Amino acid sequence: MAFDIFLADRLRILMKEKSIAFYEKKMFGGLCFMVDDKMCLGLMFNKKHGLELLMVRIGDDACQKNNSRLGFNPMDFTGRPMKGFAFIGPEGYDSDDDLEHWVQLCIEFNPLAIE
Repeated sequence: MAFDIFLADRLRILMKEKSIAFYEKKMFGGLCFMVDDKMCLGLMFNKKHGLELLMVRIGDDACQKNNSRLGFNPMDFTGRPMKGFAFIGPEGYDSDDDLEHWVQLCIEFNPLAIE
């Protein structure tokens, strides 16, 4: 499996606690959580670095405001960062409070996201 099942369960619980309607879709060799048919957040395993990454879609403003948080890295698949997306390393989502922070930012941005 290409993603951490325990982390996926933590995300499911948070989304349900927040009463967010979502479905899951396997993408990028990992798992994405879709809200209103838009990619909201996800997880994947980075083989190169041996890390489980949380993928967050939070928009440009939130990326700039949160880029100094522990574990934050611009999302980069092709050598060029994707605007409004970031990868969060394990040190940035390990605590429940940190994970909830990222999930909340994703939920807040989702209505503004273009499919």
